[in-house]
Amino acid sequence: MEISAKRRTGIFGVILVTCIVCTMLSTALNTALPQIMIDFEVTTNTGQWLTSIYSLVMGILVLATPFLIRRIKTKLLYLATLAVFIAGLFLCAFTTSFTVMLAGRVLQAAGNGVMVSLGQVILLTVYPKEKRGSIMGVYGLAIGAAPVLAPTLAGIIVDAFGWRMIFYFMLIISALAWLLVVLVFENLLDVGKEKFDFLSLVLCAAGYSGILMGAGNLGSYPFISFSVLLPLLLGLIAAGIFVYQQLHMRTPFLELRILKVKGYRIAVIASMLMYSSMMAASILLPVYVQNVRGYSATISGLVTMPGSLAMALTSPFAGKTYDKAGIKRVFLPGAALLALSSLGMVFTGEAAPLVWIALLNVFRSIAIGCMMMPFVTWGMSGLDEEYTSHGTALLTSLRTVAGSFGSAIFVSLVSMVAAVSTQSTGINIAFLGLTIIGVVEFGLAVYVAKKNI
Repeated sequence: MEISAKRRTGIFGVILVTCIVCTMLSTALNTALPQIMIDFEVTTNTGQWLTSIYSLVMGILVLATPFLIRRIKTKLLYLATLAVFIAGLFLCAFTTSFTVMLAGRVLQAAGNGVMVSLGQVILLTVYPKEKRGSIMGVYGLAIGAAPVLAPTLAGIIVDAFGWRMIFYFMLIISALAWLLVVLVFENLLDVGKEKFDFLSLVLCAAGYSGILMGAGNLGSYPFISFSVLLPLLLGLIAAGIFVYQQLHMRTPFLELRILKVKGYRIAVIASMLMYSSMMAASILLPVYVQNVRGYSATISGLVTMPGSLAMALTSPFAGKTYDKAGIKRVFLPGAALLALSSLGMVFTGEAAPLVWIALLNVFRSIAIGCMMMPFVTWGMSGLDEEYTSHGTALLTSLRTVAGSFGSAIFVSLVSMVAAVSTQSTGINIAFLGLTIIGVVEFGLAVYVAKKNI
């Protein structure tokens, strides 16, 4: 669809604002989590579900985006999903029940999951190919810098006004964003009548949920137990049936055959590794600063602030570098920094200067800024235009759920180590695991560079 440059810029601005608001909520509670756990009298393993369930539901709903895009007019779909997000904010802002708060997080994630994928499809559709790298680099500020910046702002808000103020603030911003969509947006993508494959979505949701629940329970139960093995087994069975079904359908719910494209397949794997490391660290750092070191939520947030700024500066630069020099110029340094920043935390004890912790987080944030949106642009570049919605949905879903797995697994690992040693040692061991992920990521980068993919 041909639109004017002015209208295109306005739509981009609206997408940027709404996605910043939505994606900030994916990690905003990380800094506030210790205080929320006290107020609701829940353990760390239980409290982390406020983050894990957000990533899980978001990853599942992203998979429904290709159908929704083809079935519902663009403007109406954007308004509806933003309204669902606002409803979730309302529940969390006024609830006195941890269960209701979890329900609110589910609604927030549902709205965010559709909007993030829909926003990427719109941008990749309305902008010419030669400008996509740069525009996606700027867009990376929304889904890259916002989740990392959120803990900093949340820490200040929690200490000054309490954690509920996070949701009050987001309610106001989201309401204004909804009005902007009404005023600026227009219908951009073709729609038609199409039957929704509800069974495929249920199978996918069961697969994701079972595997995540089993992994999340590792911190509270032994591996050989019904609480771990049963959900893992059911999740793997459901996921296997889903994959088999999609590969044998004439019109699949999600086109998995696009994973045969080598560049796209590597982009998906690399994105999953990066996101699992990013989301795990976003929980572990506040726990280290507040629970291990005994500092306030504000200090915890300030420790992550330099990293947020570094990511904000890196993402647009990485997009331009990708446009000019290709993926290897951002993949190699990004993967190397991801591994080295995690390795630094392995040897960090209870007396390490917070400046050192902040510096390591800067390196980690630069690494993420180098890779996040270039992975999306690079992955999409090898796909036919008709598979753009499937490609963005699959990549976004898998990396988001990988982030949820990373959070659950590494928080569980900290709990297991803390049971026989200290929480500080548990965090060191967790970052050793994240270092291994970084090394694997670097190996992929070397492979891409050598094969010139």
